[in-house]
Amino acid sequence: MSELYAWLGGKPLFLWTDMLIWLLVAVIVLGVSYTRRRPHLLEPWHRVAKSRLAMGSLVVLLVYVVIGLLDSLHYRPALEQSDQSEEVHYAVEALTALDWMVGGLRESGEKSYSAPLATHLYVREMVGESGGEVRRDYPRLKSGGAHLQNPQQRAADLVENSIVGGAKGLLLWLGIALLLVLLLTRKRQQISPRRWVVEVARGETATPWRTILLVTAVVSLLLMAAIQVGVKYHILGTDKVGQDVFYQAVKSIRTGLVIGTLTTLIMLPFAILLGIMAGYFRGWIDDMIQYTYTTLNSIPGVLLIAAAILMIHVYIDTNAALFETTEERADLRLLFLCIILGVTSWTGLCRLLRGETLKLREMDYITAAHAFGVKNIRIIIRHILPNVMHVVLISVVLDFSGLVLAEAVLSYVGVGVDPTMYSWGNMINGARLEMAREPVVWWTLLASFLFMFTMVLAANLFSDVVREAFDPRVHKGE
Repeated sequence: MSELYAWLGGKPLFLWTDMLIWLLVAVIVLGVSYTRRRPHLLEPWHRVAKSRLAMGSLVVLLVYVVIGLLDSLHYRPALEQSDQSEEVHYAVEALTALDWMVGGLRESGEKSYSAPLATHLYVREMVGESGGEVRRDYPRLKSGGAHLQNPQQRAADLVENSIVGGAKGLLLWLGIALLLVLLLTRKRQQISPRRWVVEVARGETATPWRTILLVTAVVSLLLMAAIQVGVKYHILGTDKVGQDVFYQAVKSIRTGLVIGTLTTLIMLPFAILLGIMAGYFRGWIDDMIQYTYTTLNSIPGVLLIAAAILMIHVYIDTNAALFETTEERADLRLLFLCIILGVTSWTGLCRLLRGETLKLREMDYITAAHAFGVKNIRIIIRHILPNVMHVVLISVVLDFSGLVLAEAVLSYVGVGVDPTMYSWGNMINGARLEMAREPVVWWTLLASFLFMFTMVLAANLFSDVVREAFDPRVHKGE
């Protein structure tokens, strides 16, 4: 195995959050396969698929998801060997598939602050001239615009690179559109590709493919232009230690997705099991469960999170030999943050499921099942659980954006993810001091705000459509 790692140039690193993320992807794939074979489960999703707002938001969310999945494939690169007979050693710093794809952004560091798309540092320094004189000036950047002999050519160079990036984005979009045409026309053999394109252009298709393709075009153009310009310039500037802010914002996507998805995955078993048990069995079981979540709600969540983070921090410090890389240390803290957020956020969904189950258990078909001697566990699995899943799905989709914002707030107050991990909360926390300096460094706060705002907005728009599609009261008259 070591020979294979040496040949590949790196050793895979399996983090807990990585494995849970890919497990969640597998569960979602199985869930989609299960839903496609059941028309009554597929019908609400058909309503979602007919919404232009939902499909446009879904395209944006998928871009975030793809970036997060690429950033969840970690490996430790092999160090250079002076002799081929020596044992292969691996770097302490772990990289990801995303780092490999955007290596230019990761490696383009500067000395300190630089403004977006700048060619010089943001603050003056003592610069030595060829004649031996020393003057105070803005030094040139090592990476940003370093290919320009004359900084005055920056505007023309930015326009040229933007056009080249836009052309690459257009080619990418054309490839995606062509693949989509081939797949859909092959599925619908009675329609020709030309006829399908005409229907899409006129907006006559049931699924809003025109909206999907338009949003995909905008995303493709922006993505390729950002890559083309970002390799030669710092699109969103650099921070205090000279690291590219655009790279930090992109790397923070994974942290936001982990908080939003894994916390939900941890929360669901508590909420579903206890909520249905409280509503179905009632009596002392209902009283005990109500007492549990009422007591838990009375404790400030920040105190529980701070205590859990402090305990895991002490454990890491006393068992430093168990962690070979800083990524493993930061990942364990992130995992425990997800766990404590899940433990403290299941109570709201539990209340909803309890109320829904109290109503369902009085239905005629449940009474008939009791009369025929059907066991309680079978009634819950076959009749109660399927009829409360719309509440679960709506709650999960709505809570996702709230959890992403919670990470930013917790990191801002110092009880969030590890300071060495990329996250929008850590970026905002760092920008707190930068906004108070002179001259003001505003681009770190702007970058974290834009990326977080885009994902949360897309998630909220998509969740609104899902809520309407799965709410039985909205479609009661259909």
